[in-house]
Amino acid sequence: MDAPTSIGAALAGTPGLRWAITGVAGFIGSNLLETLLRLDQHVVGLDNFATGHRRNLAQVRALAGEQRWSRFKFIEGDIRTPDDCRTVCDGADVVLHQAALGSVPRSIDDPLASHQTNVTGFLNMLVAARDAKVPRFVYAASSAVYGDHPGLPKVEDRVGQVLSPYAATKAFNEVYAGVFARQWAMQCVGLRYFNVFGARQDPDGPYAAVIPRWISRMLRGDEVLIHGDGLTSRDFCYVDNAVQANLRAAIAAPEFARGEIYNIAFGQQTTLVQLHTLMADLLRRTRPGREPRAPRFTAERAGDVRHSLADIGKASRSLGYSPSFDVRSGLERTWQWSLEQHAQSRTLERVE
Repeated sequence: MDAPTSIGAALAGTPGLRWAITGVAGFIGSNLLETLLRLDQHVVGLDNFATGHRRNLAQVRALAGEQRWSRFKFIEGDIRTPDDCRTVCDGADVVLHQAALGSVPRSIDDPLASHQTNVTGFLNMLVAARDAKVPRFVYAASSAVYGDHPGLPKVEDRVGQVLSPYAATKAFNEVYAGVFARQWAMQCVGLRYFNVFGARQDPDGPYAAVIPRWISRMLRGDEVLIHGDGLTSRDFCYVDNAVQANLRAAIAAPEFARGEIYNIAFGQQTTLVQLHTLMADLLRRTRPGREPRAPRFTAERAGDVRHSLADIGKASRSLGYSPSFDVRSGLERTWQWSLEQHAQSRTLERVE
């Protein structure tokens, strides 16, 4: 990942901060780590590798270089363990809380696991940050909290009934962060992510997100599966936009950080059929002569929201958030990264 001007500008005049990242070996966490190290910041990270990967940390190390990597301290631990939360918060200027068990289907299969990590673990981190007197607590919220509210675009103060245990856990997070902001004057900022995608997002497993899963299948020559009629829409957000939002939330004026919630997206609606068309075009461009297979349609998934589109005006006004990548440009970067990973894995297979 490059450190775009907009991200670098977000940290202008704030050198040498100590950042704590939970879920640092995960998709968004490792992208945050890479950017912060490139910007010569000090980072301590926590992960239990439930959904994160050691290979993500290895990639960041290779990209950042050994001198910058020396500014990073890793803790193998779990947010469900209060002592681990206290350790990662000790001496931190900013907490970027990314650790969670994602996926609506996963939460339906095992709601207890989602609650233990996403709610109990979140509360552990809030308590630890409060006790350590961390000045700023930025956490990953979710557009899933909008539930069955039909209005588009989604505006922060208008939500419906949540449709899955995962969405319920994220709603609990917002309630707890608001309580800590009011009761203990903590500066808590929730970022409602809308379908973030990009480098190091896991394409494997039953709970993989749509973009990395489809890229992986298309590169192998397999068909992709579309749940429903393909007209379900999402506001896909490239990971660099989410990174920028985290850094801007971390240094925003206090009046914009006292229990506030912000939509983080690009502000553009894309249906699953449109997404498949974009990716099929990328396959033809990067693999001449390779024709993508037609998608296979199947039943809609339980708990899925039909349409999602964000109003990002509040984040723009209060945080200075200005997303740099739309879905097409983000897909091009993600596709290129995936091609490189695919080539490396094929090379390893031949060597073995």
